[in-house]
Amino acid sequence: MGAEVTLTDRLFRVAVWIKGLDAVGQLAGGVLLIFFPPAALTRIAHGVVTRDLLGPPTGALAGHFEEALHHLADGSARTFVIGYLLVHGLIKLGLVVALLRKEIRWYPVAIAALGLFVLFELVRGVQTHSLVLPLLTVLDIAIIVMVIKEYRELRREPA
Repeated sequence: MGAEVTLTDRLFRVAVWIKGLDAVGQLAGGVLLIFFPPAALTRIAHGVVTRDLLGPPTGALAGHFEEALHHLADGSARTFVIGYLLVHGLIKLGLVVALLRKEIRWYPVAIAALGLFVLFELVRGVQTHSLVLPLLTVLDIAIIVMVIKEYRELRREPA
């Protein structure tokens, strides 16, 4: 007889799928940054994102976004961001696949990797005074708690 699917189980699966979509987005972003020059990205971002999502181009949020894009145009910053997005996305995607397949040996790795991501988000949040990173950190901490719970449950199940 199969185990009853709880709300926590459903939340775990949703959280893992969200992380998977995030990983795919990071991989796509990294690949786009490889092939699109910074000037093209700035034009696209300015034309679409600032107008449709962040308000007027002269607004504070749009200004922060524009500043981030200007930093991205720097060669070393661009290389770092591309590398970060590709490596982070690949690691996250691999862990998502392992968690969805309930491969128990990868749960401690996922917990450790997510813990490192949380530390990185905290450090970057303090350095950049980001408004988004603390929210992502809270989400990652919640996912870590769910992964730990799922791991404990899987270890209790008979083989």
